[in-house]
Amino acid sequence: QVQLVESGGGLVQAVGSLRFSCAASGTIFSINVMGWYRQAPGKQRELVATISSSGSTKYADSVKGRFTISRDNAKNTVYLQMNSLKPEDTAVYYCTADIQSVQNTYYYRYWGQGTQVTVSS
Repeated sequence: QVQLVESGGGLVQAVGSLRFSCAASGTIFSINVMGWYRQAPGKQRELVATISSSGSTKYADSVKGRFTISRDNAKNTVYLQMNSLKPEDTAVYYCTADIQSVQNTYYYRYWGQGTQVTVSS
């Protein structure tokens, strides 16, 4: 079994900062891309940022320059540092990881439980 457990998030005022972490655990053989998505009320889930196993990153235009994704491969953990937060960043944030478990020969995308972020103006 593989699971992703998120921590962090919460309520913050505009221009404030928050930091997420997401740890993968279980029968893991290999982790490829890790990332963060978010879903605001009444909107579709959208990609926030991704990071490859080698450290290459991609960001949504809306968060470039404000958010930073990083990972610790030794700890199977991905982080999201969010600075200069805006009310429009309010959403439930989900971490993802493309993981090959020891029982399989393919990668499967696992999702975290989701964490609410509320940015007040």
